[in-house]
Amino acid sequence: MGSINVLFLCTGNSARSILAESIVNHLGGGRCRGFSAGSHPRGMVHPYALDELAGRGFPTAGLHSKSWDVFAVAGAPHMDFVFTVCDDAAGESCPAWPGRPMTAHWGIPDPATVEGSESARRAAFRSAFGALEKRIRLFLSLPLDSLGRMALQQRLEAIGVHPPGSAAA
Repeated sequence: MGSINVLFLCTGNSARSILAESIVNHLGGGRCRGFSAGSHPRGMVHPYALDELAGRGFPTAGLHSKSWDVFAVAGAPHMDFVFTVCDDAAGESCPAWPGRPMTAHWGIPDPATVEGSESARRAAFRSAFGALEKRIRLFLSLPLDSLGRMALQQRLEAIGVHPPGSAAA
């Protein structure tokens, strides 16, 4: 498998899917390209998501909130994998993705909905980043070229089912 494209979906495309896009682009080493979108994009990236990424040295340039429709049209990048990272998006009717990418649900609690002190809200973004980074590292460590489609599907689903930090893969 050459360079692979991974799309992360959420409802608002302002926090979790944005974090995941940047993490894949940083850790993928050119082997894997990350994208993100939302079913009902908020139109802006949450500033705490950008702060979390920048503070860890992850790329933030070009990150923006957009509809998943931009990836379901002719001429859009071909997606090899599509992961939902919020429970709302997982339950929605997704567009038909060209090329039948592999899909899985990797639900992460929404840090943007946490209320309370600034430190509590920022801690929620740190937690979401950590959970996504662990799952993405597991994904990137999979022998994508040697696993059959069914075995790969099982591994992708296991990454999302097990709590981040456990030995899911």
